[in-house]
Amino acid sequence: MAAEETDGRKHVIKTRFTELFGVEAPIVQGGMQWVGRAELVAAVANAGALGFITALTQPTPEDLSKEIARCKEMTDKPFGVNLTILPALKPPPYAEYRQAIIEAGVKIVETAGYKPQEHVDHFKEHGIKVIHKCTAVRHALSAERMGVDAISIDGFECAGHPGEDDIPGLILIPAAADKVKIPMIASGGFGDARGLVAALALGAEGINMGTRFMCTKESPIHQKVKEQIVANDERATDLIFRTLHNTARVAKNAVSQEVVAIEKKGGAKIEDIAHLVSGQRGKVVYEEGDPDYGIWSAGMIQGLIHDIPSCQELVSRIVSDAEELMANRLSRMLGGKAAAAAE
Repeated sequence: MAAEETDGRKHVIKTRFTELFGVEAPIVQGGMQWVGRAELVAAVANAGALGFITALTQPTPEDLSKEIARCKEMTDKPFGVNLTILPALKPPPYAEYRQAIIEAGVKIVETAGYKPQEHVDHFKEHGIKVIHKCTAVRHALSAERMGVDAISIDGFECAGHPGEDDIPGLILIPAAADKVKIPMIASGGFGDARGLVAALALGAEGINMGTRFMCTKESPIHQKVKEQIVANDERATDLIFRTLHNTARVAKNAVSQEVVAIEKKGGAKIEDIAHLVSGQRGKVVYEEGDPDYGIWSAGMIQGLIHDIPSCQELVSRIVSDAEELMANRLSRMLGGKAAAAAE
C-alpha cells in the first residue's frame, strides 16, 4: 500500500484494488436489491469509491440500459453493475441483462450467486473486469479459477446471504488472503475507518459496504428506514431461512420475528413463510418507510452507524480517519515498542 497526494486533497490509500479498478478509495458499494440505483451509485463514484447498480432491481433489461445511461449523466467516474445469479423455477433472462450491460459499455461487473462461469466468460470476452462475491474460501478459489479479476469475501456479519458456514470476517478474510492470489475486498460488518484498517491488516485490499451506504443522503430509500438503521444496535438483525439452508440476515422487526418463530417449530417450508418474505413487501418498506411492513436487509454494522451523511462525507471521513489511524495511533504503538526494546 502507498499513499500520495491527489488534486491537493488529503492522501488517498492505494491498493492493488484501487489500481486495478481505477478508483481513488478502497471502498465499494456492492449490489443491493431495490437500493442500488443510479443516484446512489453516481454519488459513490463521485466520492471516489466504486458503486454498483443492481441489475435485477430493474424490471427488464431495457430498464437496466436506461438506468446505466441515467448514471452516466450524473458521473464520469468508474461504476459497475451487479448481476446476482440465483436458482429459480422461473429465472430472470440473465443473458439479456448481461447483454444490456455489455452494450451499455460498462467495464466493471460484480457477480454473485450460483455458478457464474458463462457470465464471467462472456464479460471477459468484452474486456469487462469481474468481481465475484462469495462466502467461503473454497468458493473464492473456484471463482479465481474461473478467471475473475477480484474477489469480494463476505463474512457472517453481513446483510443478505452469509452462506451456511457461519465464519465471521476476522477468520474468513485472512483465511482467504492466505490462498487467494488476486485482489480481494472484505465484505460484511464494515462501515468506518477502523473496519477499513482492520481489513487491510487482515489481507484484504479494500472494503465493501452495503448497510452503511443505505444510510446516506443519496440512498434511494425512505428517510424513516435510514433513521431506523441509526436507532438499531448490533443485535437488531435476524437470521431467516436457516432451516431451508438459504440463510439470510435481515433487520429485526415484527415480520422477521414471525418467520423465525415459524422456522423454530420445525418442518417449515417456503410455502409457510412466502407471504411474509415477499420481495415486494420489502420494496414497500424502502418506498413508504414502514420498517415493520416486510423483510428488509441490514447487517450487524447497524450498531456502528450513528448518522446519515452524504456519500462524499462518508467516503472522505473513512479514508482520512483510516490514514490518521495508521499514521498516528498504530505508528505510536510501534514506536513505543521499538523504544522499549532499545532501552
